[in-house]
Amino acid sequence: MTQEQTPADLLPDQPRVWLVLGDKKGDNGQVNTIEEALGWRCELRHIQMLEQFVFGKPKVGPTLYHIDRDKSDPLEPPWPDLIITVGRRPANVALWIREQSGGRTKIVLVGKPSGMMEAFDLIVASSENRFPPLPNVLPISLPLMRVDRQAVAAAGEAWKARFDELPRPLIGLMVGGPTGPYVFRRSVVERLVQAAEQIRQQGGTPYFTTSRRTPPEVVVALEQRLPAGCRLFAWSAEAVDNPYLGLLGGADGFIVTGDSISMMVEVARLGKPLAILSLPTSLLGGIDQLRRSLARWLFAPVGQTLGGRSRNLLARLVYHSGFITHTRDFRAFHQMLIDHGLAVPAGQQGFAPLKGRVPDDAALVVARIRQLMGAG
Repeated sequence: MTQEQTPADLLPDQPRVWLVLGDKKGDNGQVNTIEEALGWRCELRHIQMLEQFVFGKPKVGPTLYHIDRDKSDPLEPPWPDLIITVGRRPANVALWIREQSGGRTKIVLVGKPSGMMEAFDLIVASSENRFPPLPNVLPISLPLMRVDRQAVAAAGEAWKARFDELPRPLIGLMVGGPTGPYVFRRSVVERLVQAAEQIRQQGGTPYFTTSRRTPPEVVVALEQRLPAGCRLFAWSAEAVDNPYLGLLGGADGFIVTGDSISMMVEVARLGKPLAILSLPTSLLGGIDQLRRSLARWLFAPVGQTLGGRSRNLLARLVYHSGFITHTRDFRAFHQMLIDHGLAVPAGQQGFAPLKGRVPDDAALVVARIRQLMGAG
């Protein structure tokens, strides 16, 4: 709903809903998925960050000190009944709006909060996130991001002539970068080169694309070591003719480094064969992974047996102690994709066709939101 629409334009008995969004298209896409499934008219409130907070992280809380109010949409009454938002920076704005409403506005947050978990009325958490068993947490399988199938199809058609010149199978190798417990050391380059050699031995074409997070030294090593017949696109902010969408539309299969949940989800939602390249950890990263694995066990859903209730109690005690509040567990996400028949570990010969069905939890999220708002 545009900002010019009046309350009279709202659907009968519908709460006033604001979508408070920043500039991250992938994050915003998850909120847009909920909006579409919800079927309520929603007002967009776009938030522009101050330059130092485009990448810098503001302190979590009800505040506007990190946004450029002149470049953001107006934040003024009548205040909404419901806010759906995503990310630390827009979530701060949502908390501020609720303060202005006298605490009346309810907030649905998509993804991992950076603190103040109890401050949100509903947290929608895909399976890479590990949260304590709190009543305001709704676990789902995959992030709710959608793939623009029209854009993928158009890019696949635009690249078709160039791809047709390459020996098949055409395999896209999507390279991310260090994050969480993972490091990109020499062994990662070795495994990527081995994967490329294996594809060449099968008569196919490995087509690499790097990302904003890929370390420059990794790009240089790939340029120097990849076998003949490979293709490599090195990402840069100034680069043109990026083949990423074209590969999503035209490649026969994909190998994705295990740090990039968004790329894995895009491939899985398109129903393309996917292999996950596991990554090493540093010494500290290995300790951190133990913490993440402990959170996976501790916060896993359990039944109402005596043991299950005891574990839930322990999980809440650990959460309130601050020792483990919430985290992301990439390995658990990989295993979920494998268990659903949507991926295989990289290193297997060839690509098996997908055996599973991509989970779609939008209806589950909508039901919880309607329950939250008393809409039935």
